[in-house]
Amino acid sequence: MVQEDKVLDARGLNCPLPILRTKKALGELTSGQVLKIVATDPGAVKDFEAFAKQTKNPLLEHAEAAGEFIFFIQKA
Repeated sequence: MVQEDKVLDARGLNCPLPILRTKKALGELTSGQVLKIVATDPGAVKDFEAFAKQTKNPLLEHAEAAGEFIFFIQKA
């Protein structure tokens, strides 16, 4: 598992809120720091893959456990 610098709880939120909150949270980090996002929206997997590609913030890892989706995004 990747070591995160900040955690964003986006459980219970539907698109586009997890992405919008992620964008805001990444703005509070410095380059190289890692944000862990926990979401429950099944569409989040594709959303975060596209977000990482579009913003050039690497999606380091993602997993699914107990109906929750966990993402680790590093601020570019």
